[in-house]
Amino acid sequence: MIGTRLKKVILVAPDIFPEQLIANYNSVRHVNSISHIFPAIFELTPDLVVFDFDFMGKDMEKTLRRIKANKFYDKIKIFCYKSDPHTKVDGLLKVLGVDHFIYKEDLVKAPKGKSVLNTMNTIIDASIIKMVASVSN
Repeated sequence: MIGTRLKKVILVAPDIFPEQLIANYNSVRHVNSISHIFPAIFELTPDLVVFDFDFMGKDMEKTLRRIKANKFYDKIKIFCYKSDPHTKVDGLLKVLGVDHFIYKEDLVKAPKGKSVLNTMNTIIDASIIKMVASVSN
């Protein structure tokens, strides 16, 4: 795990959460179209990309392969938000380069169990967690 907070983040998810959640954050960029992922990565050079697995669908594998094949994207950490764990799919995504999975149940349990929340806070800012949680609703 990373000890420092990540400064530049791209959130790839649909437009189902209010834009004002990310309006105050200069370091978070919301991408709501799969075709805009790589231009956003090139422009921002993020430290972290959070993908919504349900939103990405069949394009997830192709996108991960493209990210891991290009040396320009070497330093980018990849998180994947999923509604439910699935052993085979999670294993494939891990091999393709996903560094960490965020499950819907983890976000629901986060207020009760501080260990999950503390782990996530050391990796990414709490504002990202709030946005990902609102995407699941």
